[in-house]
Amino acid sequence: MIDLAPNRSLVQRLAQAGLIAKGVLYSLLGALAFMAAFHINGHSTQEADTSGVLGFIHEQTGGQLLLGAIAVGLACYSLWRGIQAFGDTEREGRDAKGWASRGRYLLSGLAYASLAFAAARLLFSGSGSSGDQKQQLAQETLSKPFGAVVTGIAALVLIGIGVFQFYYAYKEKYLKHVDGDTSATLRLAGKIGYCARGAVWILLGWLFGKAALSSNAREAGDTSKAFGFLSDGGYGTYLLAVIGAGLLCYGVFNFIRARHERPGRGHY
Repeated sequence: MIDLAPNRSLVQRLAQAGLIAKGVLYSLLGALAFMAAFHINGHSTQEADTSGVLGFIHEQTGGQLLLGAIAVGLACYSLWRGIQAFGDTEREGRDAKGWASRGRYLLSGLAYASLAFAAARLLFSGSGSSGDQKQQLAQETLSKPFGAVVTGIAALVLIGIGVFQFYYAYKEKYLKHVDGDTSATLRLAGKIGYCARGAVWILLGWLFGKAALSSNAREAGDTSKAFGFLSDGGYGTYLLAVIGAGLLCYGVFNFIRARHERPGRGHY
């Protein structure tokens, strides 16, 4: 376990910069999903994913500066998660539960490192990510022996993550991320935000499940595909608007958390 005492301020700044960048990302994703639900300013669900968010930032006046800041912030978040995973700064321990928590930190860090890379690539080359990465992953998996089984297992994992997000919201476990702020705004933003994230994970799992059952990778997809699938159903417009508002709440929660984050408190 890393002793944070000499470097606590640096780790705290990494965490805060990362959480602010994450807050911006989710706030814009939620806003784009909400606008796509009602086709505001011509927005559609095809733009409601992380690539769409980065592209939206890049197109705005001063967007390159903001995109650069987002790339740096996401890199800080990834580094902070790596410190949590390898340094055990959250005192998770070395038992099975501890390694599971540290594994989640690592996976989170890797995911946001890929987003930081995508933002930097768009900033310097002007080109975003190519294609739907989740669909490409499903295609590669289905092409392997027992690919449909592995894809089905992935679907169950994604759905399990979604269910866990609802549990996390119901038990208000997100409150241990912050010091000194248990206001109604914090509680509501966290609860709604984690429920929205849970719904998104379940939708992604459902799409992977359809891909596994049909052995067709085109059934899988990222959030834009999930939102498109949702909007095509009954009351889909309103359900998509609710999820968009929920993701915006999750962005607000990250801003609040950034203000109160203190590293090394043993929190997940």
